[in-house]
Amino acid sequence: MEAKLYVVGTPIGNLGDLSLRAAEILSSVDFIAAEDTRVTVKLLNHLGIKKPMVSYHEHNKVSRHDIIADRILSGESCALVTDAGMPAISDPGEDLVRYCYERGVKIESVPGPSALITALAISGMPSGRFCFEGFLTVNKPGRNEHLDSLINETRTMIFYEAPHKLAATLRDMLKKFGNREIALVKELTKLHESCERTTLSAAAAKYEDGSAKGEFVIIVKGAETAEQSMEWTAESALKLAKKFIGEGMSPSIAAKEAATITGIRKNEIYKMLVE
Repeated sequence: MEAKLYVVGTPIGNLGDLSLRAAEILSSVDFIAAEDTRVTVKLLNHLGIKKPMVSYHEHNKVSRHDIIADRILSGESCALVTDAGMPAISDPGEDLVRYCYERGVKIESVPGPSALITALAISGMPSGRFCFEGFLTVNKPGRNEHLDSLINETRTMIFYEAPHKLAATLRDMLKKFGNREIALVKELTKLHESCERTTLSAAAAKYEDGSAKGEFVIIVKGAETAEQSMEWTAESALKLAKKFIGEGMSPSIAAKEAATITGIRKNEIYKMLVE
C-alpha cells in the first residue's frame, strides 16, 4: 500500500455506515492514528481487524506530529481516524493534516459520515448557504465575542453542543440572536435519533432544568435581511403558527412564538387560529 496519510471517515453512530472503501483502507494500512484508541478498537473488532495504533488527540498532538510523519516518509501507510465522523472537522486531526503537507507527506481522502451535514440534511432548515461554528467555548468573554460576531449572520448556523452545556448555550443564543427558528438534532444514526423543530425561546424553556441527553447539533436560522423582514403578513404568520402546532405546540404558545418571529400581534394570530 502506498505510503500516505489516509483521512478516513468513520460512523457517527451506526457502524453499518462505514464504507467498504474505509474498511479496506483500515485493514490495509500499516498503522492507525486514532483520537481515542479505546473507541477505535471497538470499530476494528467489529470489522475483525487488528492493527497497531498511535493515539493522536488534543493533548498530545504536538509530540506525535514528527512520529507519524517520519513513519509515513519512511514508507509506512497511516489511517487517521477520529472518534466519530470525518477527521479534521472540529478535531485536532486538522493540525496533523497541515503538518503532513508541510513535511511533503502525501494525503488521500476516504470520506464518510459528518454530523453537521447529516443534521442539516434532515433539519428542514435553509441549506443553500450555511456556516459551521463548532463548539462554543466555555470561556465567557470568548463565548460572547463568538456569538456577537454572528448576530447579523444571514446564513444558517450550525453548532455542536454537549448535553450538560445545552441549557446555557440556548440561553446565551436567545439573548444574542433573539427568538429564532432552530432545529435540535441529536443522537444521529443511533436508536434515539431525533430532530426537534422549535424556537430558541421554547427550547431554552424546555431544557432549562438540565434534562438534555445525547450529543446535539444546533441549527439556527440566520438573521433576516431587510427585504426578508418586510415579507411577513398575517397570513404567513398564521402559516408559521400552524407549523408550530403541527410540531406539538399549543395554539397559545404557537401564536406567541410566531408573533415573536414575525412581528404580527399574538392576539391577531391566535384569533385566526381558533376561527
